[in-house]
Amino acid sequence: MRRLTTVLAGACAAALFAVMTVALGSPAVAAALVEVTGFGDNPGNMRMHVYVPDSRPASPAIVVAMHGCGGSGPGFHQSSEFASLADRYGFIVIYPTATQSAGFGNCFDTWSDAAKQRGGGSDPVSLVSMINYVERTYRGDPNRVYATGSSSGGMMTQHMLAVYPDLFKAGASFMGVPFNCFAGASDYPPGSSRCTGGSMDRTPQQWGDAVRQAYPGYSGPRPRMQLWHGTSDTLVPYSLLRESIEQWTNVFGLSQTPTGTDTPQAGWSRSRYADPSGTVQVEAYSIQGAGHTLPQSGMARYAVEFFGLTTSQTDTTPPTTPGTPVASGVTATGATLTWTASTDQGGSGVAGYEILRAPGATGGTFAQVGTSATTSFTDTGLSASTAYRYQVRARDAAGNVSAVSGTVQITTQGGTTGACHATPTVQSQWGNGYVIQPLTITNTGTSTITGWTVTFTLPAGHTLTGSWNATVTTSGQTVTVRSVGHNGTLAPGVATTSFGFQASRPNGDTALPSAYTCA
Repeated sequence: MRRLTTVLAGACAAALFAVMTVALGSPAVAAALVEVTGFGDNPGNMRMHVYVPDSRPASPAIVVAMHGCGGSGPGFHQSSEFASLADRYGFIVIYPTATQSAGFGNCFDTWSDAAKQRGGGSDPVSLVSMINYVERTYRGDPNRVYATGSSSGGMMTQHMLAVYPDLFKAGASFMGVPFNCFAGASDYPPGSSRCTGGSMDRTPQQWGDAVRQAYPGYSGPRPRMQLWHGTSDTLVPYSLLRESIEQWTNVFGLSQTPTGTDTPQAGWSRSRYADPSGTVQVEAYSIQGAGHTLPQSGMARYAVEFFGLTTSQTDTTPPTTPGTPVASGVTATGATLTWTASTDQGGSGVAGYEILRAPGATGGTFAQVGTSATTSFTDTGLSASTAYRYQVRARDAAGNVSAVSGTVQITTQGGTTGACHATPTVQSQWGNGYVIQPLTITNTGTSTITGWTVTFTLPAGHTLTGSWNATVTTSGQTVTVRSVGHNGTLAPGVATTSFGFQASRPNGDTALPSAYTCA
């Protein structure tokens, strides 16, 4: 009886997850949908289909559109509106097909340890290979890559934006769950998991830490997130929309209170969470009375609009060159840049600016360190008493990029150092590893600290496997940890901050790091 109950539960879940998909190989699939084989490293054993509109700019945007459990790439192509929007706005759509079973077939892997590690393997690596293929073959724009999906595909959307934040510009998750909602293989399939069981409740900090730990040390811009859920969804409970909002607002350092709410259509409630510059970083839609049936008609258009892709694809004229940046507010760890705005000459409107930085007064390579929707940008996490050079370029909504501006050079101030103390806390440990979290840094002096460095020694045979909220380097068994932009400044009078790390060790070894020093 127990086996029969399990089989029936799996069958019901499969049917519900597949409501927005059709069978692979349906004769209604458009001829323009092309299957690609040999696209690169494919540890997830996935299939790839791509839709390339006939009319597109020289460097088109890329949208990865992912089906629900039990579905397929061609099925999602047919049942969703992303291909027709690609025809209108000139972006390329990748339709992956998952082959992970998760109990009932064709689910994207968001539960295995391999999938949760950057470059660890499984489906995420296969998806990255597909994106790289489109960039190579069709000159896809690496600065305009987006993810979207329904149900399992919505889960993978949030998963990919956590593990590969540097690869994606934004995502739109329909009926998804927060990253790391599934603790492991035992917590899957969704129909019988703790994640989707209706009682999942973590704090915003816990959700945000899960994302930050997916790519320890990453300090670049995070992709914007759009979330959709039906209020009557019981397969992936509506309560998980709130958990996703908590996760992504915490990642952006935003309040749980929306900066604006409205009703775009009857029965749609939209909440927006904007940063101080006014850029909406998180957007959430509650669809009154809807079950596990998203996206519905018209919703894909709102997702593509959130991505910034709803402009004519005929514009091939780049914006004018922005003015040479002017630096102000230079400190030991950061600086603010402002510049004269570009103007667009092709009818799309300037969508934003890309900020490039090179180390030193000469030499070095300029690399993108951030983006801005306005004509200013504050760079953080810099080293004291160090020279940097900056340039800016504009990008319009059609993907055209201007020439780079003139160069401005800055030299950061020298850091003021007070006395500090490092206190480690063992959060958890097991046979062959452990987590130190939090490792608290305390300013015990009478002057402000604008940058700190902690060193400690790993026991023989121990290896650092991850860290967060700091920049970490190792030399032999000596580990050097340096502050990042948001936690380098500590006021006098026992102000504190913290970071954490994970390490492996020989099985049965109970030794822990020692000789913590702070400067």
